[in-house]
Amino acid sequence: MDFDAEYRQLVKGVSMKRLFGEVGGEPVYEMTIRSSAGAEAKILNWGAVVRDLVVPSKNGPQRVVLGLDRLEDYVAHSPHLGALAGRFANRIRDGRFVIDGKPYQLEQNFLGKHSLHGGASGFGRRPWQLAHHDAHSVTLTLFSPDGDGGYPGNLTVTCRYSLVEPATLRTELTATTDAPTIINLALHSYYNLDGSDHILDHELMIPANVISSVDHELIPTGELHHVADTPFDFRRGRPIRHIQPNGEHFHYDQNFVLETRSGPLRHAATAKSPKNGLSMQVFTTEPCIQFYDAKRLNVPVTGLGGQKLQAHGGFCLEPQNVPDSPNVAHFPDPVLRPGQVYRQVTDYRFS
Repeated sequence: MDFDAEYRQLVKGVSMKRLFGEVGGEPVYEMTIRSSAGAEAKILNWGAVVRDLVVPSKNGPQRVVLGLDRLEDYVAHSPHLGALAGRFANRIRDGRFVIDGKPYQLEQNFLGKHSLHGGASGFGRRPWQLAHHDAHSVTLTLFSPDGDGGYPGNLTVTCRYSLVEPATLRTELTATTDAPTIINLALHSYYNLDGSDHILDHELMIPANVISSVDHELIPTGELHHVADTPFDFRRGRPIRHIQPNGEHFHYDQNFVLETRSGPLRHAATAKSPKNGLSMQVFTTEPCIQFYDAKRLNVPVTGLGGQKLQAHGGFCLEPQNVPDSPNVAHFPDPVLRPGQVYRQVTDYRFS
């Protein structure tokens, strides 16, 4: 089927869905959505993964995320490529936190002592249920039972991906619980706006005045530091590449603080390729955004289009709460209680 015929089927309401593989005997499907301007996203119900995202550019369709060809490769090798990280994205010191005086212990899957992205079987590494799929959107749901990964409360999560004209991928996340718990969800896509071997020449702008300082294990110390006169100053926009006095590249895996709490959609970052002029603006309701330059990316299989998934092959911009916020009183409160609704909306706007 050619593109025109396939698109005509979509706009008539015929959903594009195919079997992508199986995990533990459960089928995993890939759903395709499109905008009329020519943007296309492919979503898996395994990990709520954004497997592929192609947007129009002045040079024609451009793939802008890193992805894999086979489900087996995601299970065996994926460093959260395009996955939705949770129940708590990023790091929690010692995998421990306290709610209302009661301590909880999580899986210590980072350096053997801290918790990362909800543990080895976090939300980005399990099947979700397909609730709805049409030409322009996919809605997935997940039930996380009390005690799952050490977290309290029965948690119900909904993730809706949609393509908003002309070329915006919108992520809408909600969650409810029947007992106090912590939650911090983040889309962990790796972006590359021109298909180059590395993204060090991409230009990045983050309108954040401060970062949350981390120790040598990338765990927040609780301190905030101003970005002025540091390699973390992206307020005016500049190439990602930063050479240190010793001649080595500076490595980024850092949380930038945008606001003191969640709120309305606000500009969080802009990335641009100087090679093809394509730009991506990130708008989010979240108070922070994590920037990772994929220094440690090293996947032993090739990605979509035969791309090598190597160091600096992509970059991550992950709207979220402050890492380790359950353990730092002056960070935004990540506790979700019965009767409350966790909400996050993030736009990735391409032009």
